[in-house]
Amino acid sequence: MAKRDYYDVLGVDRDADTEDIKRAYRRLALKYHPDRNPGDREAEARFKEATEAYEVLRDPGRRARYDRFGHTAGAGAPGFAFDFGAFDLGDALRAFMRDFGSPFGDIFGTTAGTGHTGRMRGSDLRVRVRLTLEEIAEGTEKKIRFRRLAACPACGGSGARAGTTPVACPVCKGAGEVRRVQRSLFGQIVNVGVCTACGGEGRVVREPCPECRGERRIEVEETVLVKIPPGISAENYIPLKGKGNDGLRGGSAGDLLVYIEEEEHPVFERHGDDIHCNVPISYSAAVLGGEIDVPTLDGGYKLKIPPGTQSGRMFKLKGKGLPRLGRRGRGSEIVRTIVWVPTKVSREERKLLEELSKFSDGDKMQPGKSFVERLMKLLGD
Repeated sequence: MAKRDYYDVLGVDRDADTEDIKRAYRRLALKYHPDRNPGDREAEARFKEATEAYEVLRDPGRRARYDRFGHTAGAGAPGFAFDFGAFDLGDALRAFMRDFGSPFGDIFGTTAGTGHTGRMRGSDLRVRVRLTLEEIAEGTEKKIRFRRLAACPACGGSGARAGTTPVACPVCKGAGEVRRVQRSLFGQIVNVGVCTACGGEGRVVREPCPECRGERRIEVEETVLVKIPPGISAENYIPLKGKGNDGLRGGSAGDLLVYIEEEEHPVFERHGDDIHCNVPISYSAAVLGGEIDVPTLDGGYKLKIPPGTQSGRMFKLKGKGLPRLGRRGRGSEIVRTIVWVPTKVSREERKLLEELSKFSDGDKMQPGKSFVERLMKLLGD
């Protein structure tokens, strides 16, 4: 059975940010969690499917490869921690516990509330930078302006008006959770849920900060200078640690992920570390050979072509391509010769062409030694 698209599994758009993906996964995971659906094979399969999708889409590197290659980027691909074909229920449960802890509390006993009052890391931000092929070849620096959520300077990120402090939630008594105990023949079943009065914070703000309106963070505009290494491609991104949204309750800031986009070049076409270009040559140059001017990323180049060069013949210029990212050396430039046929000719050119046509055998030109000698004589060489 073919795998479903990971975005469809979580019910999010392809441009959803990390927080949207996390929220969508948590909602599905709680719905289909094995503790809530004991013995339900279908629910277990949905739980594993949602967790697998989340494990890929929550990580920018895995997500970028999935966006490009789909499910074929899974097993054995660099950067993937495990083969999703062997992704079992234990892997799914461990992944959920890693990010969300116990969803319902302990069963058949009492458990101290884990709460949601700990530090919360800020979310990552994504920006895109467009580069020319010349910038990619040389490496460059780009100034990026972006907006992020920063801790409110007026309240220091507490959300409370200056001179006041948040107080313990009267409903959960600061635990961030509410517990409901049910009795059964087998003992007590404790169901733990997020406190709706404080949203799991454990504290409530009586007098909100007028600057951030109690949100703890405000939107600010910042500028950073990003160094782009030579040879980078649209498959790569550059993480800037701590330049994302500030965390809550003293949590660390997220990262700014700078994704690379390449502008279309008017002459060259990129193929990995190699570049390709088409170079028109005259009919006489194709027949007689000689030197032609070839464009490269670092200036012009004189390419020697042999007599009888056919249209579409390729020549490799080693070391004239792009730098290899993180490695020594450069790729090659592949030059494809295209014999140029003029749409209009002068009277003199027409006479020469008519004279040349006499050397052809029917409709097929079969140049030999005498043909080249006569052509050179006609051209004045």
